[in-house]
Amino acid sequence: MRLNADTSVKILGMIGGTGPESTVEYYRRLIAAYHARVSEIGAPPIIINSIDNKNLVKWFTAGELAAVINFLAAEIERLARAGADFGLIAAVTPHLGFDKLQQRASIPLLSIVEATADAATKAGLRRLALFGTCFTMQAALFPEAFARRGLTIVVPNEKEQEFIHEKYMSELFVGAILDQTRAALVDIVATMKQRDNVDGLILGGTELSLILREPIAAGLPVLDTTQIHVETAIEWMLHE
Repeated sequence: MRLNADTSVKILGMIGGTGPESTVEYYRRLIAAYHARVSEIGAPPIIINSIDNKNLVKWFTAGELAAVINFLAAEIERLARAGADFGLIAAVTPHLGFDKLQQRASIPLLSIVEATADAATKAGLRRLALFGTCFTMQAALFPEAFARRGLTIVVPNEKEQEFIHEKYMSELFVGAILDQTRAALVDIVATMKQRDNVDGLILGGTELSLILREPIAAGLPVLDTTQIHVETAIEWMLHE
């Protein structure tokens, strides 16, 4: 059901640039979701703060989460000063500091992890594989959020994690989408389906939605965190 075009819409503030390719994808999908819900013309009010990701990568690699939080907290406040009613970070790995960022932010923040956990629950999934950067796959971020809903997260083995992370950072992060990488990722899904008895796949990195675009991979439903985040953001724009 499409809402009236003059519906009051809250202003979204988006931290982008983490990386640029997924930020572009977020913007395209936000426009499409808005058109589907509100109007076939026009665009939702979005303020994008495109940050330099070089230091973020360096800090995550060094395990300096406090530096990440301090940096992002300041950039979120820049969005608030610009007039954003709520904010989101168009990347998964920075959510490792989400709780502390929300405590420091003067506007509500929309968590991609919580939105995805809600979507998994709604879909009736129970045991899900998680792909992402090594920082995300090795963190308690997804397991804790999903455990609160009675769901289980399963990560790839060490060798598979190394492969996914290397392809993520050297290819996907800079916009290189290769068929052989896609095939290898699907092979890992198929292996985990048999070995680990998973019933779904979480694209726990927003660049992954650029290469695994189909709703099914190796016979398993795919939870596209980018699309889930986008659709939830439009809900917040219109209803929160």
